[in-house]
Amino acid sequence: MRAVVTRVKHASVTIEGEVRGKIGEGYLVLLGVAPNDTGETAVKLADKICNLRVFEDENEKMNLSLEQVGGSLLVISQFTLFADTSSRRPGFSGAAKPDTAIPLYEKFMAHCRERGFTVEHGEFGAKMEVDSLNHGPVTILFDTEK
Repeated sequence: MRAVVTRVKHASVTIEGEVRGKIGEGYLVLLGVAPNDTGETAVKLADKICNLRVFEDENEKMNLSLEQVGGSLLVISQFTLFADTSSRRPGFSGAAKPDTAIPLYEKFMAHCRERGFTVEHGEFGAKMEVDSLNHGPVTILFDTEK
């Protein structure tokens, strides 16, 4: 799995003119699934992201976790994170097919919810407009293969 996690002041996702997910302070998570990913991979990545300490404490040091600031997650499916960019027109054969990706995308979000976090999301495969106010900016790349 790959994830691009951005610390945000707020973020939202709109589909066909309707806001489908909206959060205040927290993480905007762009999540891509590979064909060889498993439920275990989804849980491990969710734990890594939820435990990440990139919010500032009283000394302006990145010491606080999502839980400590009462933050939420907006999770957007993003097969393009597995783009093959060896040519000018990217290929996406490195991304999992929907029958594999959707259950793992949902497992990732379910695990975050089980940990007590509010999780908003887009719609798998939909054309989405994502709006966010990046805070910092702080953006971190996760790749479970590395």
